[in-house]
Amino acid sequence: MECNIQENKADCPCTYPGCPRKGKCCECLKHHLENDELPACCFPSEIEKTYDRSIDRFVKWKTTGK
Repeated sequence: MECNIQENKADCPCTYPGCPRKGKCCECLKHHLENDELPACCFPSEIEKTYDRSIDRFVKWKTTGK
């Protein structure tokens, strides 16, 4: 399966300016997991904009809805 970077970019919710992994989902996931984080696509936009993509933040959101 080939990666369709242009299509992925169109759907990517990442708001980090100049992200070198935008549209490269495999690289993005690898990068964030190596840093004990999850990528932007795992969060609603109001949380994604804070750039707190920690696993703790994800668990808090999933358990409290905030």
